[in-house]
Amino acid sequence: MALRFGADVSTAETGYGTVLLDQRRGQYFELNPTGTLIVRVLMAGGDEAAAADALVEEYDIDRARAEEDVAALVAELRTSGLAA
Repeated sequence: MALRFGADVSTAETGYGTVLLDQRRGQYFELNPTGTLIVRVLMAGGDEAAAADALVEEYDIDRARAEEDVAALVAELRTSGLAA
Protein backbone atom coordinates (compact mmCIF):
# COMPACT_ATOMS: atom_id res chain seq x y z
CA MET A 1 0.00 0.00 0.00
CA ALA A 2 1.30 3.44 -0.89
CA LEU A 3 2.25 5.79 1.90
CA ARG A 4 1.21 9.42 2.30
CA PHE A 5 2.41 11.86 4.92
CA GLY A 6 -0.16 14.06 6.60
CA ALA A 7 -0.64 17.65 5.43
CA ASP A 8 1.11 18.89 8.58
CA VAL A 9 4.25 16.83 7.96
CA SER A 10 7.20 18.39 6.16
CA THR A 11 10.13 16.35 4.88
CA ALA A 12 13.71 17.22 3.98
CA GLU A 13 16.37 14.86 2.75
CA THR A 14 19.79 15.30 4.30
CA GLY A 15 23.19 13.78 3.67
CA TYR A 16 22.32 11.03 6.11
CA GLY A 17 18.62 10.34 5.50
CA THR A 18 15.37 12.23 5.86
CA VAL A 19 14.07 14.57 8.54
CA LEU A 20 10.32 14.71 9.20
CA LEU A 21 8.72 17.66 10.97
CA ASP A 22 5.33 17.17 12.56
CA GLN A 23 4.16 20.78 12.54
CA ARG A 24 1.16 20.03 14.78
CA ARG A 25 3.36 18.99 17.68
CA GLY A 26 6.62 20.70 16.74
CA GLN A 27 8.48 17.38 16.76
CA TYR A 28 11.28 16.23 14.47
CA PHE A 29 11.91 12.65 13.45
CA GLU A 30 14.93 11.38 11.55
CA LEU A 31 14.99 8.45 9.14
CA ASN A 32 18.31 6.77 8.42
CA PRO A 33 19.19 5.79 4.83
CA THR A 34 17.30 2.50 5.17
CA GLY A 35 14.15 4.27 6.34
CA THR A 36 14.55 6.84 3.58
CA LEU A 37 14.70 4.09 0.94
CA ILE A 38 11.56 2.46 2.35
CA VAL A 39 9.68 5.77 2.36
CA ARG A 40 10.80 6.62 -1.19
CA VAL A 41 9.46 3.34 -2.55
CA LEU A 42 6.15 3.65 -0.68
CA MET A 43 5.66 7.32 -1.57
CA ALA A 44 6.22 6.45 -5.23
CA GLY A 45 3.26 4.06 -5.06
CA GLY A 46 5.11 0.86 -4.29
CA ASP A 47 3.82 -1.59 -1.74
CA GLU A 48 5.60 -3.06 1.27
CA ALA A 49 6.88 -6.01 -0.79
CA ALA A 50 8.51 -3.59 -3.26
CA ALA A 51 10.11 -1.71 -0.36
CA ALA A 52 11.48 -4.99 1.02
CA ASP A 53 12.81 -5.85 -2.46
CA ALA A 54 14.60 -2.50 -2.58
CA LEU A 55 16.23 -3.14 0.81
CA VAL A 56 17.41 -6.59 -0.21
CA GLU A 57 18.87 -5.22 -3.44
CA GLU A 58 20.50 -2.12 -1.92
CA TYR A 59 21.80 -3.58 1.35
CA ASP A 60 22.06 -7.32 0.58
CA ILE A 61 20.09 -8.29 3.68
CA ASP A 62 17.88 -11.28 4.36
CA ARG A 63 14.38 -11.04 2.87
CA ALA A 64 12.66 -11.81 6.19
CA ARG A 65 14.63 -9.06 7.93
CA ALA A 66 13.77 -6.59 5.16
CA GLU A 67 10.05 -7.38 5.50
CA GLU A 68 10.24 -6.91 9.28
CA ASP A 69 12.01 -3.56 8.91
CA VAL A 70 9.46 -2.28 6.40
CA ALA A 71 6.50 -3.40 8.52
CA ALA A 72 7.99 -1.86 11.66
CA LEU A 73 8.65 1.53 10.03
CA VAL A 74 5.22 1.69 8.40
CA ALA A 75 3.54 0.80 11.69
CA GLU A 76 5.55 3.45 13.56
CA LEU A 77 4.78 6.16 11.00
CA ARG A 78 1.07 5.37 11.08
CA THR A 79 0.87 4.99 14.88
CA SER A 80 2.60 8.34 15.35
CA GLY A 81 0.08 9.99 13.03
CA LEU A 82 2.75 11.05 10.54
CA ALA A 83 1.45 8.90 7.70
CA ALA A 84 -1.70 7.31 6.40
